Amino acid sequence: MNNIRNFSIIAHIDHGKSTLADRMIQLCNLVTNREFKDQLLDNMEIERERGITIKSQTICLPYTAKDGETYFLNLIDTPGHVDFSYEVSRALTSCEGALLLIDAAQGIEAQTLANLYLAMDNDLEILPVINKIDLPSAEPETVALQVEEDLGLDSELVQFCSAKSGRGVDEILEAIVLKLPPPQGDPAAPLQALIFDADYDPFRGTIISIRLINGTVQAGDIIRFMSNGREYKVEEVGLFKLRKEPQKKLSAGQVGYILAGIKTVEDTRPGDTITLKDTPCSEPLAGFKKVQQVVFSSVYPIATDEYEDLAAALEKLKLNDAALTFEKDSSAALGFGFRCGFLGLLHLEVIQERLEREFDISLILTVPSVQYIFHLADGTEKKVDNPAHFPDPAHIARIEEPFIKATILIPEKYMGVVMTLCMDRRGENTNFHYPIPGRIEFQCELPLAEVIYDFYDRLKSITQGYGSFDYEIIDYRKSDLVKLDILVNGEIVDALSQLVHRDNARARGLHACEMLKKEIPRQMFKIAIQAAIGGTIIGRTNVSAMRKDVTAKCYGGDITRKRKLLEKQKAGKKRMKTVGNVDIPQNAFLSVLKSDQ
Repeated sequence: MNNIRNFSIIAHIDHGKSTLADRMIQLCNLVTNREFKDQLLDNMEIERERGITIKSQTICLPYTAKDGETYFLNLIDTPGHVDFSYEVSRALTSCEGALLLIDAAQGIEAQTLANLYLAMDNDLEILPVINKIDLPSAEPETVALQVEEDLGLDSELVQFCSAKSGRGVDEILEAIVLKLPPPQGDPAAPLQALIFDADYDPFRGTIISIRLINGTVQAGDIIRFMSNGREYKVEEVGLFKLRKEPQKKLSAGQVGYILAGIKTVEDTRPGDTITLKDTPCSEPLAGFKKVQQVVFSSVYPIATDEYEDLAAALEKLKLNDAALTFEKDSSAALGFGFRCGFLGLLHLEVIQERLEREFDISLILTVPSVQYIFHLADGTEKKVDNPAHFPDPAHIARIEEPFIKATILIPEKYMGVVMTLCMDRRGENTNFHYPIPGRIEFQCELPLAEVIYDFYDRLKSITQGYGSFDYEIIDYRKSDLVKLDILVNGEIVDALSQLVHRDNARARGLHACEMLKKEIPRQMFKIAIQAAIGGTIIGRTNVSAMRKDVTAKCYGGDITRKRKLLEKQKAGKKRMKTVGNVDIPQNAFLSVLKSDQ
């Protein structure tokens, strides 16, 4: 165990985590120059296209140190975006140390701090690394001073490198061996292993990523999941190299995978503890903190016969992304689907793309909303979270909407803009205090409906990424809500209906119309896009018709010849409009969710 090191690379977005991982893999000779490609650990198409890490990935690096000993370094590369910070927290539970990567030009940024606090919560040994020292604008000495002053880390521990050129990476590997502690545990004790990730293979069933705390496991053992008591026979154990490498056994301190022919996806839960059937451990390990979803939207398959495929796909995605939640839902126009919870709009986009690419399912997403309580005139109560179930306004006595208590942590200089944002979102009862000098904890009561739309994304923008946000639901309060319908060519589009506060209805309606205008392709006839409350139109825009030049072949002569052709075209277009129906492209539904103001 003294020759094992388990560590994570954590940093703000684009500070060079995946590039540093690439250099380490090359230095440990796991890949030939011919086989090498950038972002080696990012194996999803979306990750390569967007140049971001979405899933944390594990790899075992055999490294021969200067003292001649061979060490096994288990590296976990993590995402930097705040929408995927849950991935980071899970990865850190299987490590003893973390490399905190900081850009020499940018210095310390929001997620640098957020990820540092996550690592400290897990009692990890932290090794600060200053990357990109070869940039013309790099100021490594200034950043090293920041590390000591702002983060309170010892500046003597700081390593300098350029992950792009490979300069200084040797010294980092040596520092990992010398400065980070080996894992603790007892290989002779009963098996105790933490599931920190899982993936689904259509040929071999569920592949479980585990960190062994105590004991050993090998092929032929009967394992038991402690949360649900399910038992399976182990078929294969192994380590993550670039491909999965089978081993005779895994013992305490190692990070690896188990294959046990698990066909049912819901049996495997990240955070669960695995033990042996015959010699079980006395108690399960502490799992993961429950995650707070901030955006809810309904997902429907475009083809109704793909409903079963969508259900299976969401099960498999949940195995791979524990931050996703879903429950069954139905709509008048779109049929059966699922109501899903996401950690942010980027998370929602990524899940949509993964469902379409990995499982080949075409989807429609609805406008996010929350659950309201309607008190009707006859004294009954009705809970509504879908605009399609909005009761007749004549029968409504009053409507109540859920309010949350939001806690926002920000640097002092952003206080003004954050207060303005909260007031714009109908915030009440604000108060604040200073937990540490320079940082403010700001508390405010807000309607949940104002938060799920784009509050989190706006907060990240105005605080330059430094704002962190948490909330809890406190109670339901009286509100003046209306149902906002969007009509395209006179037809109500069910999936775009939303429940909004009366004061915001016109702005929200105009925004939806403008966004749809950009996405709906032009037809041979004019298309009206309207926002309406009941029978009252409160906003409108038009998609103008494509005009064929019918007078092109008509040269010279009397003007009435041209006019005759134009009148004929006009009559044809009028006839078309009465029978013309409009296909709304998929990305139009998503564009309505995005706010640009």
